[in-house]
Amino acid sequence: MKKILVVCGNGLGSSFMIELNVKRVLEELGVEADVSHTDLATSKTEKADLYVGAKDLMDALDDGTRTVARLTNIFDVQELKSVLRQYV
Repeated sequence: MKKILVVCGNGLGSSFMIELNVKRVLEELGVEADVSHTDLATSKTEKADLYVGAKDLMDALDDGTRTVARLTNIFDVQELKSVLRQYV
């Protein structure tokens, strides 16, 4: 099962909202995954198959070894669905 880690600056509000949307979109797509959320600093130490978050945070997290999904608008569920289809 894939592990998806949703990342935001503090690991509280926006990452939790995105996590709920990721779970809903994955259910619509018929994909099972372990989805959780965290802050940027912690995400650098956690292993996941896919990291999801706002473009600026994903740029900071992308070191060439991680698969990152950059969101332009973290509240746009259609964008999220489009991005997730590329990776799951």
